Amino acid sequence: MESILRVHERASRLRAKPSSDVIELSIYCDPATSDGDFAELVRTLEENGIEVTAYHPGRHHIAVRMTVEAVAAIFGVTLAEFVDDELGNFFAPDQEPTIPAELTKIVAILGLDSAPQAYPRFRPATQPSVSYLPSQVAKAYDFPTAPATGRSVALIELGGGFRQTDIINYFQTQGLPIPSVAAFSVDHGANDPTTPNSADAEVMLDIEVLGSVANGATIAVYFAPNTDRGFIDAISEASAATDPIPDAISISWGGPESTWAKSSLLLMQSVIAEATTRGITVTVAAGDNGSSDGVNDGLSHVDFPASAPNALACGGTHLELTPQGGIALQTVWNDTAIGDGATGGGVSAFFPLPDYQDHAGVPPSANPRGAVGRGVPDVAGNADPQTGYQILVDGTSIVVGGTSAVAPLVAGLIVQLTIATKAHQGLVQPTWYPLEQATRDSTTPAFYNITEGNNGAYQAHVGWNACTGLGSPYGDRLETNPS
Repeated sequence: MESILRVHERASRLRAKPSSDVIELSIYCDPATSDGDFAELVRTLEENGIEVTAYHPGRHHIAVRMTVEAVAAIFGVTLAEFVDDELGNFFAPDQEPTIPAELTKIVAILGLDSAPQAYPRFRPATQPSVSYLPSQVAKAYDFPTAPATGRSVALIELGGGFRQTDIINYFQTQGLPIPSVAAFSVDHGANDPTTPNSADAEVMLDIEVLGSVANGATIAVYFAPNTDRGFIDAISEASAATDPIPDAISISWGGPESTWAKSSLLLMQSVIAEATTRGITVTVAAGDNGSSDGVNDGLSHVDFPASAPNALACGGTHLELTPQGGIALQTVWNDTAIGDGATGGGVSAFFPLPDYQDHAGVPPSANPRGAVGRGVPDVAGNADPQTGYQILVDGTSIVVGGTSAVAPLVAGLIVQLTIATKAHQGLVQPTWYPLEQATRDSTTPAFYNITEGNNGAYQAHVGWNACTGLGSPYGDRLETNPS
């Protein structure tokens, strides 16, 4: 099993966690595990005195409850309590767990570290020069507009909540169908709306952008704790949904790749890959802090899970429209000079270059001795708070931007492509990358190349770049990608 330890350099150790405390863990086993071996693993856990509270063979997932004393006895891990100025109070292990011989099918243990893992990728506008409804942005990108009744999309939320009155008022005001929105609890997460300046703004941005593009679609919102366990469990549960299978999973949360444990990086990618195998496209915000991703070490970092090779990573642009609603100007979103963020993007230090980027011209990382890895993002869309989106949250109308607006925007496009092609889209990059190259110099390119601007370490240019990827998609020009 890969390392489960996260680095908490700034945290102060307070004390050992009381041995009688009970914690909940998620155990994931090798996807190649047979049903018989999975059942045997469950029995072995119970024979070791571990309380199994749920298990899902199709997700390779087992939920358990254990005392801290039992964790130490079975996995050889001592848990301690810490405090951090940014992360608050949490507990974490002092060393890597030891997996007993009879439990070697285990590939990941989540829940031993309770520190917050991710951040919402939205940014409230300070003094926006112009703002748009999501439907205006979708129209500028030539997204199809077929009714999406009967289609389904999942949103992953690690905090905040929504109010049904806001959803009704927002869509009624625009004369759009009111989407059916349902909340699902993962690991005790809950729909918990509070104020407009909380994570509620993220939740409502996701719902309102998605519902404006996929008119009438059912939106399943999975609320989970903001930990690596909650995050991964939520995606795993959402991707296993049936009746119907979601067309897309939209994720507007993330954190610098360097802050994730190796086992969590690998497991998250595995879970996302399984979703794409089922035909589900997973759209992920690429981050709002430029090429540093908010890490103050002078190096470049990419955001995760956007850097997962099976995620469709979504970067950000500054978009200005003509009076007729067409694109007048589109550049890289970079407002760092006024403290309003910039699109994430760069080269992964963990994941190798995927096959679909073999001919994209992904450069070596801007870091010293940087290698070529998975390039982020894949596509981009309007994300600048100065040209942001008009949303309604907790009864208040505000303008917000961030790459978290692009993830649900592109998820809505995936729904429209699913309707048009009568096929789930799944992993679209193997089709989209060659399509961009083939149509780049034509009169009807499939993507609007963004060639002006930078996100810090990386400069925009014709073709794929580490600021805006392939560019913004012209929705009605994309070829089919049936699963």
